[in-house]
Amino acid sequence: MNKLACTLLVAMASMGVGAAQSKVAVVNSQKAILETAEIKKAQVDLEAKFKPRQDQMARLTKELQDIQTQLQSGKLNPTGEQELQVLGTRKQRELQRLQDDLQADVDRERNDILQRSGTHMQEIVKKLADEKGLDVVIDTSNTIFYKANLDLTAEAVAAYDKAYPVK
Repeated sequence: MNKLACTLLVAMASMGVGAAQSKVAVVNSQKAILETAEIKKAQVDLEAKFKPRQDQMARLTKELQDIQTQLQSGKLNPTGEQELQVLGTRKQRELQRLQDDLQADVDRERNDILQRSGTHMQEIVKKLADEKGLDVVIDTSNTIFYKANLDLTAEAVAAYDKAYPVK
């Protein structure tokens, strides 16, 4: 084969590879994770777990409102007013500590759950991509436009729920 024929064959082969259609899909990974049965159950579990502390905070808030009402009534002698102010300050500190501790605990548990679920969702999306022969899956958070038929989000949620059933 002459040099020109070889060059033409290589060029045609290169054009064929470049012109091949890439199979693309998109997934809204945040939505997919939040719609899984596992996350929905985890949300209910977290609310139940932390409800006693939220109730305690609500009681303290009510007590602080009652103290404020008594202080504003003008019916207290200076000693009684001072005692209520000290009590109010102590309850306010207790409430702040409870809020800070609760927030830290909720954040830690939520982050652990989301991190684990995010890893699982990535595995599911990779598996779906392999099954469908996809070349790339793009998260919708970085996508300006896409056709709805490219969206794998619902399939990813269904596959996730099947792979990681709620116990």
